[in-house]
Amino acid sequence: MFNNFLRTNKVAMWLLTVIRVYLGYQWIEAGYHKITGGFDAAGFLTGAIANSTGDHPAVQGWWAAFLEHVALPNVGLFNFLVPYGEFLVGLGLILGTFTTFAALMGFVMNAAFLFSGTVSTNAQMLILEVLVLVAAANAGKIGLDYYVMPYLRKLFHKNSDAGTQAPTPKQPLNMKRTA
Repeated sequence: MFNNFLRTNKVAMWLLTVIRVYLGYQWIEAGYHKITGGFDAAGFLTGAIANSTGDHPAVQGWWAAFLEHVALPNVGLFNFLVPYGEFLVGLGLILGTFTTFAALMGFVMNAAFLFSGTVSTNAQMLILEVLVLVAAANAGKIGLDYYVMPYLRKLFHKNSDAGTQAPTPKQPLNMKRTA
């Protein structure tokens, strides 16, 4: 019932637009500050790895192993992906372009930040992103998705139907045959 409300209701569409723009602003602001102010994830990653030990570790061992063996050796890649990813997620959510994908990528980043022991606003944003994800297309109807998604559906549907056409019946389907 709630799922149907989020996916089809016009009131939900407007509420989701407010949520989407709020999330987008949070993401675009964080990304912009990292892009213009410089960003180095090495300290954050090292701190998260350090928080995986002790009596009450804030970071799970399996996640710390990922950070230590994948993220930290490739910190240059993460120094690029995080700020520009945040900025693009924010832009997509504010403009309502590829809304579901932008919310999914925001969800992934918030989950990664939470796994790394940073609570801040990540939990709140994660819950709001789940609402946008569940609502799917309804979350982007007041945005550029209103124009982009039908165009893409038509474009891809046109290409997939080009080689296959159903044979036409010799008589209309609604007529009865007589013997």
